Amino acid sequence: MNKKKAPPNFVQKIGTESVKKIKSKKKHESTWFGLGMMGLIGWSVVVPTLLGAALGIWLDKRTTVSFSWTLTLLVVGLCIGCLNAWHWMSKQHKDMQEDEND
Repeated sequence: MNKKKAPPNFVQKIGTESVKKIKSKKKHESTWFGLGMMGLIGWSVVVPTLLGAALGIWLDKRTTVSFSWTLTLLVVGLCIGCLNAWHWMSKQHKDMQEDEND
């Protein structure tokens, strides 16, 4: 049997096209990943904020103080949620940097 070698430019073209295809697939996967992260980060902010507001409403009904527990705990919950979101984002950024270095 007589095997012919592929011309070098054909091999390069196949290599280039396969690299483009792999990058396109990673980009598409990262889009869905990004949307999922937006949801995760959104919930990580919303849940502590709503829990703080609910606890504040409960405390306002049971205590008589000169300030609003609802407003205070809403702000505390929001701060905790933002710190939680920052934690998730920094963790994902670190993981992405490690993937790029590999």
